[in-house]
Amino acid sequence: MATIHIDRLLETVIKQGSSDLHLSVGRPPVIRLHGHLRSLETKVLEPEDTVALMKAICPERNQQELQEEGSTDFGFGFGDQGRFRVNIFKQKGNTTLVLRLIPSKLLSFQDIGLPELIGGLCRRPRGLFLVTGPTGSGKTTTLAAMINFINTNLDRHIVTMEDPIEYYHTHKKSLINQREIGTDTPSFSEALRRVLRQDPDVILVGELRDLETIESAVRAAETGHLVFSTLHTTGCQGTITRIVDAFPTNAQEQIRVQLSTNLIAVLSQALMPRQPKGMVAAYEFMVMTPAIANLVRENKTFRIDSAIQTGKKYGMQLLDEHLWNLYSKGTISAEDAVDRSRHTGVMQDKIDAHMRGMNVAQSGQDEDKEDNDSAK
Repeated sequence: MATIHIDRLLETVIKQGSSDLHLSVGRPPVIRLHGHLRSLETKVLEPEDTVALMKAICPERNQQELQEEGSTDFGFGFGDQGRFRVNIFKQKGNTTLVLRLIPSKLLSFQDIGLPELIGGLCRRPRGLFLVTGPTGSGKTTTLAAMINFINTNLDRHIVTMEDPIEYYHTHKKSLINQREIGTDTPSFSEALRRVLRQDPDVILVGELRDLETIESAVRAAETGHLVFSTLHTTGCQGTITRIVDAFPTNAQEQIRVQLSTNLIAVLSQALMPRQPKGMVAAYEFMVMTPAIANLVRENKTFRIDSAIQTGKKYGMQLLDEHLWNLYSKGTISAEDAVDRSRHTGVMQDKIDAHMRGMNVAQSGQDEDKEDNDSAK
């Protein structure tokens, strides 16, 4: 019963094109479709239902972790229809499941709408490239597109460390090895310590979670490797500050110097509902130019935003600029543009002025039409 049940639920998720499935006691299964939660028209889940659903998909090792730690993560393939990333946790003594659908198709830079410059940056022999943004902003999809670009076009040895592995890559022009935290290696820091002996050209670290991992990733970039990773920060300026603040005060000057010489670019993204349906990503993009490297080295990160504004010829842009472009094209709603912007008041004023301008233009057109009609 539970396995038929889980299969039917997973098929619904895939068929409807939703991103997540929530299974929580006291409510029917809920899917997230185009950024909004929708209940499925099935029975309300009882405690024994969520336990049965958990047992239908959860490996033995993760069931043990769930008992001991209260939560567990893993990924699994649903036939050839797709892969799911799963988190199972306890709440009020009950078992709750959240499954995220990982699209089986690797997207191109054009599909995602990434800046064209990124292809050139992926060809670099060394350096650190960070993709940042809140949970669910599409960081993994963006990184998968970059790794796929390298895999397809360049002969590199790519080693990834992921928790869990989401997109499965096959060997193309490059050789690619994917290591899962917990299954193939105990931690990011341990995997990073060993990776330099594996003759890598490109290293992907799923997430810079702690000081040790940040240090190892920067060291790997310094020693002649191209390193990709993610951080849960918003904005390029905030990303630099967050990394520096992770270090003790006496080491902050050194990490600023290391970042100024090793960081290639920061891509900060937010995912939001597209009008009338679907999702669209908005980006903030910073390339490490000599001017920005100086700001990082001299601890003047507060001036990075204005440096991004003047760096348009390098393909740089601020998040609010991209949000405004998406709004003015009618791709996203005014509410989403304001909610996701970094300077909400400024964005609201700009939208209000835009609406007033449209209303004035509209009333002018209406008056012209009345004059024409009366002339006839």
